[in-house]
Amino acid sequence: MPIRVYKPTSPGRRNASVNDNAEVTKKRPEKSLLAPIKKTGGRNNSGKITVRGRGGGAKRNYRKIDFRRHDRDGIKATVVGIEYDPNRSAHIALLEYADGVKRYIIAPKGLTDGMTVESSGEMQVEPAPGNNMRLGDIPLGMSVHCVELTPGGGAKICRSAGMSAKLMNREGEYATLLLPSGEMRRAHVNCRATIGEVGNTDHQNRRLGKAGIKRHLGRRPITRGVARNHNDHPLGGGDGRSKGDRTPVSPTGVDAKGGGTRNKKKASQRLIIRRRKSKRYGQLR
Repeated sequence: MPIRVYKPTSPGRRNASVNDNAEVTKKRPEKSLLAPIKKTGGRNNSGKITVRGRGGGAKRNYRKIDFRRHDRDGIKATVVGIEYDPNRSAHIALLEYADGVKRYIIAPKGLTDGMTVESSGEMQVEPAPGNNMRLGDIPLGMSVHCVELTPGGGAKICRSAGMSAKLMNREGEYATLLLPSGEMRRAHVNCRATIGEVGNTDHQNRRLGKAGIKRHLGRRPITRGVARNHNDHPLGGGDGRSKGDRTPVSPTGVDAKGGGTRNKKKASQRLIIRRRKSKRYGQLR
């Protein structure tokens, strides 16, 4: 069972569950593909807090993931092992190419030790999990992940655990993708994508169970806005708890839930056919 539930020996253990990482086959990371991570505590170069609730957390190294597999076209690689990555929800796979080069990629569902993967820009390869191909060469109806938004720009979408996009159709120079959120968007046929669905699909079923786990992840507690003074938060102050008919906002007055965050001036916005739909009305799969 991927998600393990222990006996309720304590209040924290009672409400918690852990991922037993059944897909992981390699315990030690590849040292040549590690990089240090500098902790900022949510502060920018001026020392001002720009992201609230960050600080502390367990030390970890960054694993260099190959999101641009263009320079490895036509070279077969063997899967050395599946590893746990503390920096993301998905597992990662260590590949060793025929010329001795080692790279990390996002591990798709079904990829195991000893399997062979390949990337291709022009020549046709088998559409098997882990193979990287152009959207123009992938059969319609297949699930893909690590999809580029611009040719050669590297994978940008569908990179977290359990995520995948469905290739719906192709028309001219563009292919249509159905994203997990229900959004439909176009991407150039020369954009790369990896076949299959991202592994570790049970990640969303894990329950942290206690505040200490959040602190290990580098998340500090945040006081509710309605519990603060009026000079500290737009929702604070007053006699009793009242939001004053105002939507949830940050201390600076920016919408915290449901507000617009996308830049309408970006060229990629013009490629969206249908926006993502609200969960209350269902999603078109």
